[in-house]
Amino acid sequence: MKITIIGYSGSGKSTLAQTIGQRKHIPVLHLDQVHWLPGWVERKEIEEERIVTEFLDRNSSWVIDGNYSGICYERRLSEANHIIFMNFNRFQCLFRAWKRFRKNAGKTRDSMAPGCPERFDAEFVKWILHDGRSKKHKANYNRIAKEYSDKVILIKNQRQLTAYIQFLGPL
Repeated sequence: MKITIIGYSGSGKSTLAQTIGQRKHIPVLHLDQVHWLPGWVERKEIEEERIVTEFLDRNSSWVIDGNYSGICYERRLSEANHIIFMNFNRFQCLFRAWKRFRKNAGKTRDSMAPGCPERFDAEFVKWILHDGRSKKHKANYNRIAKEYSDKVILIKNQRQLTAYIQFLGPL
């Protein structure tokens, strides 16, 4: 089983990836852990690509969460058995991100790179409400939905997410 989870910031991609990994006993890679590693400036893209390529090559089953279209994106999409698109509305994402911040304020959550404490600032709010939902991003999600229509699972709200998690079965 190979699953890639994409979608808007604050929609719950990392939490769902962890849940799937635990229930199906398969390795999970959070792309936030790769992208936000400290100390990479000049060779950042090369190192990101190397880490994800090694993960894909090493595992016959996996869950990967995150968008990051510059990191093995087409390979992740084409190899995945399922592409889960977390398409929560912007206000649900903002509320979920705020709750995550309240829970993890001053700490680094498990799905983030070391040294990257949880944040909830004006720039991130703008990303959730506006910049992360640009025409370019929406067009990319629409392309994926068309190109991979046979394996895209669309989750638009908490009710659908809860139903999907129940479908996975118990731990």
